[in-house]
Amino acid sequence: MKKYLMLAAAAGLLATSITTADAEPGGCLKYGAAGAVGGHVANHHGVLGAMGGCVTGMYVRHRYRKEARAKAALYDKEHPGAKGSYEEKATAYDVEHSTTPGQMTNPGASSAAPGTSPAPAAQPQQ
Repeated sequence: MKKYLMLAAAAGLLATSITTADAEPGGCLKYGAAGAVGGHVANHHGVLGAMGGCVTGMYVRHRYRKEARAKAALYDKEHPGAKGSYEEKATAYDVEHSTTPGQMTNPGASSAAPGTSPAPAAQPQQ
């Protein structure tokens, strides 16, 4: 009987752990755990490290979501009437423009300021 109960519990745990991958960076739990370990190592200040890590995690996630909303707005300008959540639109923008999450511009693109066109190449004299 215990064997079947353990198998059912393992199957339930496996079923709940198989979800779609979330591309967002870790929030309060992930950064808080890392901060707690760091705080514990640094003179036994685990609670203080956990609080600092939690605040950092919330800020990183906020910055990520803010950028995703900006990319979704740019995608909406290029594709009026597009349907989907802002995460889906930001991912589509990343695919179309060869950018990565965390960067608004393509790392291989020119260094011209946003909204301006690069200087034209010099024309040879004839």
